[in-house]
Amino acid sequence: MKLSSLLSLAALGLAWTSTGGAQTPAQPGGKLPGSVAISLVKVADDFVDPVSVAAPNDGSDRLFVIERTGVIQVIKNGKKNRRPFLDLKDKTISSFLELGMYSMAFHPDFKNNGKVYIAYADLWFNGATLIAEYQVDKANPDRVNPDSVRVIMQIDFPYCNHHGGQIAFGPDGYLYIGVGDGGWEGDVIHVGQDLHTHLGKMLRIDVNTSSPDRAYGIPKDNPFITPLQQMVLFGVSEEAFSKIHPRAKPEIWAYGLRNPWTFSFDSKTGDLFIADIGQNHWEEVNFQPASSKGGENYGWKFMCGSHPFPMILKKNEKGEEVATDPVNAPRVGVLPIAEYSHVDQGICVINLGVYRGSQYPELDGVYFCADWGSGKVWGMKADASGKWQMQEMLDLADGIRPTGSGIGPDGSIYLTHATANYGGPVDPADNERGALWKIVPKAKVPAGAAVAPTAAR
Repeated sequence: MKLSSLLSLAALGLAWTSTGGAQTPAQPGGKLPGSVAISLVKVADDFVDPVSVAAPNDGSDRLFVIERTGVIQVIKNGKKNRRPFLDLKDKTISSFLELGMYSMAFHPDFKNNGKVYIAYADLWFNGATLIAEYQVDKANPDRVNPDSVRVIMQIDFPYCNHHGGQIAFGPDGYLYIGVGDGGWEGDVIHVGQDLHTHLGKMLRIDVNTSSPDRAYGIPKDNPFITPLQQMVLFGVSEEAFSKIHPRAKPEIWAYGLRNPWTFSFDSKTGDLFIADIGQNHWEEVNFQPASSKGGENYGWKFMCGSHPFPMILKKNEKGEEVATDPVNAPRVGVLPIAEYSHVDQGICVINLGVYRGSQYPELDGVYFCADWGSGKVWGMKADASGKWQMQEMLDLADGIRPTGSGIGPDGSIYLTHATANYGGPVDPADNERGALWKIVPKAKVPAGAAVAPTAAR
């Protein structure tokens, strides 16, 4: 690594992590173990820019669809309720594509305490992400009591893009929050590697406790907590010094992320999959095993996928400009398990999740992701040698753009699509309506079901 690169890291108070010896990320073109083919079956439609799905573990079999405008709709037996679960349009800014209501999560003990959590871009706080707690109306389980709101956390941003937005409870009962690098492009304010900010991070908090200065608790085993201590100058190992971060944000669980718009946990293993939206050339899927103690550095902005950032444009023998890895650039952090190129695969990775339901055993353990720009859907699974395989499962047509996902009460994977785009109308309500889809093995599509169209081969 060049001395200048080391000094850049040192200026942030961080140590660099070599990617040497790591497995090369999977790319499209692999083959899943076994024979797997899928379709998308329509569950419901007539949604305004749907971006996420959530479901409570309360035996009600309900699905909740988050609309970017600030509305959460309730789906029962494939039909949308007449009235929404929550309408927060008056507080949600959604005029720009990357702002709006992002996601919701049901408390692990929702069946008893009725608590839900939402993440949205607040209009009155200049698009800051607010994590807010609500309680279900005791007289109507399909409605939230708007007066029960308790703001858990506020995350401010310098720009209007790269806010992340996904929230989810992990198997440990803590709330995980995906936060982007704050926007513009190229991490211009250098937050990805900076532990002194929440931006460009995966956060982990305890919503069941609080303190005088915050409405949540800090899990005691978060990786960057440095207790107050006396200073010892000599006789301390380098490894011990590397764990001292007196100004680090204690909420940080992992760092080096560009825009973790979507992520999910494997409900069986507890493994974490993070779809991190890339810059101009590569998209990536990061993996954190359930055994992790946190603290992973996923490389941004020194890395985008397995490639040093920034890429260098050079002309090939045909005179065409192609992106190539720079020479002698630092290679930092944990490599992703998968990546794909903007050249022919897509521009915006969307996490879908791991199937763990009992209805479709042929899908068990397959991790799915998709791309918002191209409409491609991939399945991923490790083969007998432990190497990840990434197989294209669908190439969606007719403008179907995957925007988010969620796991249903039975373990099924649901996908939302919306036609929203950067050149779209200021009011998302003027967009063509989006829909909710379910991943189903191709051989088990119900007769008469509406199936998502795919590109001709």
